[in-house]
Amino acid sequence: MRIEAYNQVAALYKTGKSAKASGTREAAAGRDEVQISSFGRDFQIAKQAVAEASDIREDKVSELKASIWSGNYNVDSGDFASKLFVKYHAAHN
Repeated sequence: MRIEAYNQVAALYKTGKSAKASGTREAAAGRDEVQISSFGRDFQIAKQAVAEASDIREDKVSELKASIWSGNYNVDSGDFASKLFVKYHAAHN
């Protein structure tokens, strides 16, 4: 931050303080107000929905469990080996 900018901000702050110190009714009657855009509200709703959602997809887990217990779950060894190879090299490079 430039020093000149800091001095300008400090000068504005001192001006605002002196107006408050004078005790005018306008300064006492002022209120702070916050407005959230519709995008911000939508973002809040989406963030809350994600926070409340489970990390585990029970439907997928139960489907996999059923196929494992029934003996129908098959893993392609070539596919497994290639993914393992990629992960190994990614971790060691």
